[in-house]
Amino acid sequence: MTRTPHADVLIVGSGIMGSVVARLLRETDPALAITMVDGGSAIGEAPGLHLHDLDDPALWSRYNEQVATGIQGMYTGAEVVREVTDSLPGLPPGMYHALALGEDAEAMPQAALAWNAGGMGVHWTAATPWPAGDEVFDFGDPAHWAADLETARRVLAVTPAAIGPTGVGRVVLDVLRRRYDRVGPQERRPQPMPMAVAATASGPMPRTAPGTVFPAIATGGDPAFTLVTGTLATGLLVSDDGRVDGVRLRRVADGATSELLADAVVVCADALRTPQLLFASGIRPEALGRHLNEHAFITARVLLDLDRFGLHLDALPLPRPGEFSTDSLWLPQNGAAQPFHGQIMNRTYIDEDGCPLAHSVGLSLYAPIESRPENRLVFSTAETDLAGMPRIGIEFTYSDTDRALIQRGLAEVRSLAEEFGPFDPASESALLPPGSSLHLTGTVRAGRADDGTSVCDPDGKVWGYDNLYLAGNGVIPTAMAANVTLTGAVTAVRAARAVAVCTTATAVRRKAFGEEVRS
Repeated sequence: MTRTPHADVLIVGSGIMGSVVARLLRETDPALAITMVDGGSAIGEAPGLHLHDLDDPALWSRYNEQVATGIQGMYTGAEVVREVTDSLPGLPPGMYHALALGEDAEAMPQAALAWNAGGMGVHWTAATPWPAGDEVFDFGDPAHWAADLETARRVLAVTPAAIGPTGVGRVVLDVLRRRYDRVGPQERRPQPMPMAVAATASGPMPRTAPGTVFPAIATGGDPAFTLVTGTLATGLLVSDDGRVDGVRLRRVADGATSELLADAVVVCADALRTPQLLFASGIRPEALGRHLNEHAFITARVLLDLDRFGLHLDALPLPRPGEFSTDSLWLPQNGAAQPFHGQIMNRTYIDEDGCPLAHSVGLSLYAPIESRPENRLVFSTAETDLAGMPRIGIEFTYSDTDRALIQRGLAEVRSLAEEFGPFDPASESALLPPGSSLHLTGTVRAGRADDGTSVCDPDGKVWGYDNLYLAGNGVIPTAMAANVTLTGAVTAVRAARAVAVCTTATAVRRKAFGEEVRS
């Protein structure tokens, strides 16, 4: 008799959030049986390794050429396209616009999905600024929030000052501090960008990725962990007693279907596919897909006026081998007085002989957007996307308040750029289309009460279900100005802690009633 496979914990999604959950569960229980499933396959030889760190010269070069744009939507080693084959098995691993996967996403045309093992965690910049003020969702317990944030920093291996400041970077920081130092506390002054990287004395700095957060994803070696790639989770097995028994799976290559049972399920797909899976499973709370949020992305680049700052070409810093920027700097948001998050990535242009030609200051300002239920995902009951899942429709607009803040941001980036050199806002800055930051949040948001405005509780447990948990950026209920990965990882920390309690309780119950532990 063939038995259905069983896991103590099933994790849907092998990105940063899934890897954080797996890592913390393993720290809690070395023998816990964890299975992780992902519809995509590996880019390169091993799953879950950052493209910045691959040995494949072609993939490495393609990634670093695109990351140099400073636009998140281009942070990928595979082509970002809007038109692909109509066959999912023929889709190479990489990042694709939601439009290319058959979603109705014209309202957020640059929204993209990672179709690869490791999810967006193999593409991301590794910027990890921490949230403050209205970005924080501590649910009345600031001490636990601080502890969970510190755990997230630990598992992501955050380095406070990773790239820079160089001498010229300190000049840029001086300008930022003259403008902004008085608008926030000392710890929120302009500073080097915290990044999830391994600091090295020379050469490229390895990025934190799912395969480094939880090494078994990339290298194996954990007998109680199973990674299943190329296999799509198409539905949760929902029982009548407020529990989820496991998941229905479909192998992408040949369409073969199966089921996998589990004591607890954690969905860490992303802000689009997590609510899509819940909808496909008949789990459709009022808040599902609503409060879709993404900060507006204003970008600019200005050549540093060397004469203005008394600098010479031979004083310009050269990028380290394997890195495109000389400095990665951070302008923290500080409430109404300074509502924008700034990511400043600078670079020196060189000639064929490696001699400096000029230095540019890359300015990105993120403007927080109001969290409104009208901005939402709508799931079709009749149409499917390329993966055969309910087609996602995106409804997203800016409010009058949003548009006013965006105009303030455009004026701010122009004024700031002019501090560094001659600047033409018409050709050297832009408000990028919605979706460009890839920082989508809110679609399965957490809340204090099951009142129709949230999908899960503060620990990520879905309202009405005893053993179904969510983690990731979609759980974030606040309007974010900063990059969202570190904040999203806090939701994974909380979910992992709650799942550990859930699985312990299940084990005790089984022991008490003499139930079989595993198939």
